[in-house]
Amino acid sequence: MSDLNLRPKFHITGSNGWINDPNGLVKFKGQYHVFFQYYSKNVYWGPMHWGHVVSRDLTKWEQMPIAIAPDSQDDGCFSGTAIVWNNKLWLLYTSFKENGGGENIRQLQALASSDDGINFTKHGIVIGEKDLPPEYSPCDFRDPKIFEENGVLYCLVAARKIDGRGRILLYSSKDIFNWKFECDVLDRDSGGIMIECPDYNSELGLLTYCEQFQPAQGSKHLNIHSTFYRLGKIDIEKGKADFGESEIIDYGFDFYAAQSFADEPVMIGWLNMWDRNIPSQKYGFAGMLTVPRKLEIKNGELWQSPVVSARKVFEKDINGIYSDNIKIGVLNFKAKNIKNFNLRLRKKGEMYTSFCLKNGEWVFDRSHSGEKIEGKERDGDSLAGIRRMPFTDNSVDTEITVVLDEFSAEIFVNGKVLSATIYPDYDADGLELEVNADNCTVQRFDVLS
Repeated sequence: MSDLNLRPKFHITGSNGWINDPNGLVKFKGQYHVFFQYYSKNVYWGPMHWGHVVSRDLTKWEQMPIAIAPDSQDDGCFSGTAIVWNNKLWLLYTSFKENGGGENIRQLQALASSDDGINFTKHGIVIGEKDLPPEYSPCDFRDPKIFEENGVLYCLVAARKIDGRGRILLYSSKDIFNWKFECDVLDRDSGGIMIECPDYNSELGLLTYCEQFQPAQGSKHLNIHSTFYRLGKIDIEKGKADFGESEIIDYGFDFYAAQSFADEPVMIGWLNMWDRNIPSQKYGFAGMLTVPRKLEIKNGELWQSPVVSARKVFEKDINGIYSDNIKIGVLNFKAKNIKNFNLRLRKKGEMYTSFCLKNGEWVFDRSHSGEKIEGKERDGDSLAGIRRMPFTDNSVDTEITVVLDEFSAEIFVNGKVLSATIYPDYDADGLELEVNADNCTVQRFDVLS
């Protein structure tokens, strides 16, 4: 297998090399632009560039030249955001300077712009140390998220109090070059050591962010780095915010650094996780992004559904035992009064990935999926290759959508999501399902990529 040049068919990668966080999701001149943290020279994290792809349908992606790269201004171009303003495409990103390390590290917010969406000009630091209140550390000050309200530009930036933990700061600007500190949005330390990648959709009242080394909460989240959401509002005039409690965005092993498009509620995350081995490195690449997800708020909860251009191949009623062969594509199951659901994907002999309804919850198991993936988590579920997701009462109709690509499975159930990387044999394509419900239909789709 090691001589195969395997790549995901419709998930974003850097083609070759390493990628992590999605950056700067924006629509400009009729195309969706997605940028990402990128290092093309190795399959490990290195000096960060901004990779760049474009699409007209959020499924077929075209690789573009690197947008911004380290130079005399930056040792690395860390994560950030994008906005269309005054007919230009602007990138606001974290300029990283090593400066010998330790307390001398500087993470400050810099600006770049483009008239054509391809070639970018850097304008230097625009939110610097002088703009950071003295009780916050310039060593951990990153990942700006820019948005506009009532003709004013605003920016969220992840920060850390000196001798404290993660915070989210809010800045405002009328000209994109000069920024004013407004407030500490949550006004309390994070549970984890540092907050990263804040994102805000004012129409949905949705704040998302990551926490590094956040302590586990039962089986709700077990990854040592997790991505959360809160519902509420930032009151810009009063300089404070009112948000509910944090909830997990994705219940799987591999989801981080989510960001949404500026003009529509569609989210993309990093479909990998820090502090884990990545078996695809032997194929010349490491890291991919999730499929885009449409976001809604239903009954006070975040509801996610996949955005994938696909053609329906067939639809049939099923009950009892169902089998198929599928490596890449989309499956949609609709069941009424579901009592049992035991699905095995990418099966070949004793190799398979399992997703089943067990003891009133959804259980995902990749312990037999193929090449082993290990991280720093030491809880029983993590060591056993298991993740769990809440089950909605079976009196409610259940819709299960499985998005399969090379090296990944993303499973959507009534608005909740569980995402994971898997590394089965190349020719493992069996599917087996045992289902018991009042009625159940399956639809199969081929992805148009």
